[in-house]
Amino acid sequence: MIIVTGSVATTPVNHERILALSLEHVARSRAEPGCIAHNVHVDCENDHRLVFLEYWSDADALKMHFSVPASLEFVRAVRELATGAVEMTIFDSHPWPAS
Repeated sequence: MIIVTGSVATTPVNHERILALSLEHVARSRAEPGCIAHNVHVDCENDHRLVFLEYWSDADALKMHFSVPASLEFVRAVRELATGAVEMTIFDSHPWPAS
């Protein structure tokens, strides 16, 4: 399984727009092959930070997700609105204990 974490900083001016774009992206992504879960959360310690948590069946499913035009447009739009860098980390996960 592939796990993706990410975050984006917002401001009072752009928060609702970035949140709306994020919720649309999450709903669309959940319908993609190999998507196990795709969520966005408001950081409870920072109201102007959105946190993403995604689970994908494998690397191929994630690569397909990254090639979807709507996903590319989402990233472009959020980068334009964000107050800083959009952070993302990808993990290759194995069940514990490994079998």
